[in-house]
Amino acid sequence: MKDHLESSIFGDHEDTVDGVDHLDGSHAPGAHPGATPPLSRREMRERELAERKRGKRRGAKAAAGGAPRGKPSVFRRLVVIVLALAVIGGGVAVAYKALRPVVEGFLESNDYPGPGTGEVRVTIDRGSGGTAIAKTLADEDVVKSSKAFIEAANNDPKSAGIQPGIYTMKKQMKAADALAILVDPKNRLITRVVIPEGLWADEIYAKLSKSSGIPVAQYAAAAKQVDELGLPPSAKGNIEGYLFPASYEFGPTATALDQLKEMVAESTKRLDALGIAPDRMERVVTVASLVEGEAQNETDRSRVARVVENRLAKKMSLGFDSTVNYIFKKRGVPTQQMLESNNPYNTRRFQGLPPGPISNPGESALQAAANPVAGPWLYFVTVNLDTGETKFAATYEEHQRNVAQFQKWCADNKGKC
Repeated sequence: MKDHLESSIFGDHEDTVDGVDHLDGSHAPGAHPGATPPLSRREMRERELAERKRGKRRGAKAAAGGAPRGKPSVFRRLVVIVLALAVIGGGVAVAYKALRPVVEGFLESNDYPGPGTGEVRVTIDRGSGGTAIAKTLADEDVVKSSKAFIEAANNDPKSAGIQPGIYTMKKQMKAADALAILVDPKNRLITRVVIPEGLWADEIYAKLSKSSGIPVAQYAAAAKQVDELGLPPSAKGNIEGYLFPASYEFGPTATALDQLKEMVAESTKRLDALGIAPDRMERVVTVASLVEGEAQNETDRSRVARVVENRLAKKMSLGFDSTVNYIFKKRGVPTQQMLESNNPYNTRRFQGLPPGPISNPGESALQAAANPVAGPWLYFVTVNLDTGETKFAATYEEHQRNVAQFQKWCADNKGKC
C-alpha cells in the first residue's frame, strides 16, 4: 500500500532490490561497470528544478533575438571596435597638439647654419662673462640661442680671452663663426693709442688724430670746451698737464671731446689718489711737468722736485731749459735767442713757477712733485745726454764743476748738444 502511494505521488516507478529503492531502474548488485551512482530522491528533485530554470533563461533570450552568452554578434563587435578607435584617435590628436612643440624643440637645431647676413655692431662690455656675452649675441640675433654660443665657447680654450670692445658681426651666424670673430683681438673696433710722459698737448692731439682719424682741429676745439672737460677750478680752463699719459682704447663712436674727457678724468683720479685737493692740483701738476721735462732718470725725479721747491723758497729763478723749449715747442738745448725770450714761461728771466704746466706728467712725476725728497740741492745739470746722468749741487761752485763736465761731453760728442 505504501509503495503504491509513493508511486502515485511522484509519478515514478520504483524498483526495489533487497529492500532498497532504485529510482533510475538500475539495481546495485546487477549494475554494469562504469554506471552512474544512484541518486536519492532529493538530489533528483534538485536536478530537475535546475534544468527547468536553465530552460526558461534560454527561452527568454531566444524570444528577444539575443545571441547566446559568450558569443556577441558581428555588429556589436564592429560597434565596439569603431568606438575604441575613435577614443584612441581623439587622444592621439590631443597628444599631438600638446607634444608637438616639445618634440620640435628636441629635433630643431639651436644653431644657425650660417654664414649670416647684413651687418651689426656688437658691444662686449668690460667684465662680461660667457653667459652675458651669449645673451648679448642672442638678443642681437647674431646667434640663434645662448646655448649654441656657450657650447661653442666651451669647446674653444681661446674663448677665455675675449676682450671688451665693439665688433662688426652678421645676423644669424653659426655660433662657432661668431666666436671666431670675438677671440681675435684684431676684430675689435677701437682706437688704441699710447701717450708717453712729458708730451705737450699739441703732440698728444697729433697722436690721437693718427689713431682715430679725427682731425687735430677737432681736438684743439674740444680742449676749449672747458665746462665739459672736468678740469679742476685751479686749472682755469687750461688742459695742458691734465692729459694723463697712459694706454687708451676708445670706441669707434668716441668723439674728440670724449677722448680728452677720459684723459682728464684719469689725471684728476691720480691726483686725488695722492691726496691732492682740487685747489692744489694746478701747482702740483705744474711742478710735476717741470720734473718730467728735466729729469731723464727715474731716480732723479724726486731730487729735481726738491731743487724746484728750494729755489722757490729762496726766490731764485728756476732757469730751466724745458720752460724755454715749451715757448717755441722745440726740444733739445735752447739757442741763445730762445733764452732771451720775454715770455713768462722763460724761467731764466722770470722768477717763480711758469704760468702753467709745460707738459703732461706721468705718475712718478706727480708723486715726486707731491712728496719731494729732502735735500739741500739748488742746482743740477745733465752731464751725459746719452745716458741722462745728472749731477746735483748745493753750491754754485760745485755746480760750475758739473757744468764744465757737461761742456766737455758736448765737445767730445759733436752735434748732440
